[in-house]
Formats: sequence, structure tokens, C-alpha cells
Amino acid sequence: MARHVIAPVDELPPGTRKFLTIDERPIAIFNIKGEFFGLLNRCPHQGAALCEGPLIGLAQSSDPGEIEYTKLGEIIRCPWHGWEFDIRTGQSYCDPKRFRARAYPVNVEPGSAVVKGPYVAETFAVSVESDYVVVDL
Repeated sequence: MARHVIAPVDELPPGTRKFLTIDERPIAIFNIKGEFFGLLNRCPHQGAALCEGPLIGLAQSSDPGEIEYTKLGEIIRCPWHGWEFDIRTGQSYCDPKRFRARAYPVNVEPGSAVVKGPYVAETFAVSVESDYVVVDL
């Protein structure tokens, strides 16, 4: 799995989302109350741009006539047909066994770790011998 730097944390304040394409996949990154989540921007129902829908809450009922809203701002509603998915997991509340939006893990890392990176190029020893530059392979 390749790592991709999305943005400085300051550019994605709580309640916002950022759209991007990584390896030809449309993805949206959400900041939900300071936590970051990634979701494929494609509804598994009919392919709409899922992440362009409104963020809502989850309506739950324990008794008839009593509705409680939980997970405020953590459920995304598809703009085409209103199917709802949990941003944290991609789970559908319409048909959870058949439809699930692809969720991607998102981490916040210090800038020093991003700048340095995990990649190291191969190096070779170079020296000067009797007015000649010499590389050891």
C-alpha cells in the first residue's frame, strides 16, 4: 500500500471534505470533529458521486414514535437515491450485506515524517585517488 500526502491538517478543518484522485480512484477525505476518514467517491448502488451528498445523522428508534439522532455529521447520503453510508466504515444502512462504500484509512503524521519519507535511494562510495574520481560499485 503506497502512502499519499493529502494536505496539511490546517487546510482541512472539522466539517470539511477534500476531493482528489489517487491511482485513478476518486476519493474524498473528511474531517469529522478532528478525525479523518477516506471514502471512495462512488456509490455502490449506481455509481453516483457519493461524497458530494449531504452529511447527516443516523435516525434510530427504540419505541414507536420516538426517534433519536446519533452520529450527527457522520452519515453521508447519496445525492442520487438517498442511500446512506457511515463515513467511518463505509457501511450502508439500507442493505448492509450487499452494499458497502469503500473506506480508506487516513492518518495524521508529523511533517518531519512526511518530508523525510520512508524511501532511500541506493548510494555508492566515491573517493579521489591520484587526481581521479573513483566510484565503488
